Amino acid sequence: MDYALIMAGGSGTRLWPLSRQNTPKQALRLVGERSMFQHAVDRLAPDFPAERIFVVTRGEHAALLQQQAPELPVENFIVEPEGRGTAPAIGLAAIHLLRRDPQAVMVVLTADHFISETERFRRAVSAAFQVARQGQLVTLGIQPASPSTGFGYIHQGQPLGEMGGFAVFAVERFVEKPALEAARQMVASGEYSWNSGMFIWQVQRILDEFQRQMPAFYAQLCMVAETLGTPAYHNVLERVWPQVVKQTIDYGIMEGAGDVAVLPVEIGWSDVGSWESLFDLLPVDAQGNAVAGEFLGIDTHNTLVFGGSRLVATIGVEGLVIVDTGDALLVCPRAREQEVRELVGRLKESGKGQWL
Repeated sequence: MDYALIMAGGSGTRLWPLSRQNTPKQALRLVGERSMFQHAVDRLAPDFPAERIFVVTRGEHAALLQQQAPELPVENFIVEPEGRGTAPAIGLAAIHLLRRDPQAVMVVLTADHFISETERFRRAVSAAFQVARQGQLVTLGIQPASPSTGFGYIHQGQPLGEMGGFAVFAVERFVEKPALEAARQMVASGEYSWNSGMFIWQVQRILDEFQRQMPAFYAQLCMVAETLGTPAYHNVLERVWPQVVKQTIDYGIMEGAGDVAVLPVEIGWSDVGSWESLFDLLPVDAQGNAVAGEFLGIDTHNTLVFGGSRLVATIGVEGLVIVDTGDALLVCPRAREQEVRELVGRLKESGKGQWL
């Protein structure tokens, strides 16, 4: 049976001050009238009944996400005591799914992606499931629109044929976020995709990879798995999870795995991880300003304004990010919006946790 897993445990620090510990970015309405998490559920609904959509998240976010998707069974929310990275999150979900269905095949998605071409996305996922049933670890690669240095890349190797109208390639290697010149060369070659972080595989197959490549973590997973469905589960999970080493699925599994396939796709994909990425998704006015909320500008150009009930007024500015949440105000050049994460770090260091 096919299952979907939505990873919804991120903190979204680069979208501060809107994204906070109690209101993470996946629960925010950034594009349209639905939250990013609700968009993720909506994309799956035509192909997956609610009982086969699972969510892995942190304890402090579970109740909020359950409120946003009441159609999903409460038991389908898999709660981590604390975030340990994408590899442990996927591993924890995998043991739950294996107990539910030893023949399960799963797609792993992220709650903070925006996808405009939803029908093509669903066709790509369907094709990837067919490849995964043959024993491959499958990832969806994004056809690069530019030589971005903000994404990892996937080098497409030998062609493996076609599935559902999509070309399938063996993965030659994964490349971490490159320097600009390397990114230009990769895009020009036509042999690389952006790494989307979307994966499809047989649940037993990915657990076998955990056993081979992350044996210490696999042993910890087994300890938790033995208690599934028993009163001891939560106590064992709370005891084991803080000892789990933080790791991403890319470093921990994918870079060292064999039989990995990629389907390069064009699905209107965006990783909504920063204010600049959000700027690209919002409609702009005649002066190139992207605005959400009340705004009045004179001689204001190419500026992102994300406000609430208060009016944001500007005169003679260009290329800024302005975010007003009522209790906090961010103003910075768009060219330096990546430093918001550093700003959040300084808030932590200076004891100003009430704004985190």
